[in-house]
Amino acid sequence: MNTQKKVRQTAGTVDENPLRLETEKAEQIIDALNADLADAYVLYHQLHKHHWNVEGAEFLDIHVFLQEVYEDVEDAADELAERLQALGGVPHASMATLASEASVEPEDEDVYDIRTSLANDLEMMGDIIESYRQHIELAAGLGDHATAEMLREQLETIEEHAHHVHHYLENDTLVLESATN
Repeated sequence: MNTQKKVRQTAGTVDENPLRLETEKAEQIIDALNADLADAYVLYHQLHKHHWNVEGAEFLDIHVFLQEVYEDVEDAADELAERLQALGGVPHASMATLASEASVEPEDEDVYDIRTSLANDLEMMGDIIESYRQHIELAAGLGDHATAEMLREQLETIEEHAHHVHHYLENDTLVLESATN
């Protein structure tokens, strides 16, 4: 690691922004976006874990679906970080900070059956959905309509994924249980 350091902006500070949003308003939105960023990375890692560990008759469909979802979450995280940087903030970037600042609680390291894993994903998605709704209102109320719109688009995507996870958890299936009579 390079020992020569020149800090351009200290984490947790807010600089003036070219978007002409008052610093006090930008600070509130940056805090919300950093919380969303932390939550996104916790969800990303949990989805990735389930993508790696899924087994069973529906393996391929769920494996592919989870990859699509975690890639969407990663894209959303990138968009969140770039937006809060444009607002004059510093995106959370270290794993320790992301983990400590997340409002969602990840699964432990154990591997669970896919039904349990998907139920845990759905629970986390629901918490994130509720947070996004609050942050959309915050951004709109502070006059940052572009951030509110970005969050609305991300909300729509995560709601769609949550809806699909809910369908995976339904009892209807083409897989027959073995008869043990």
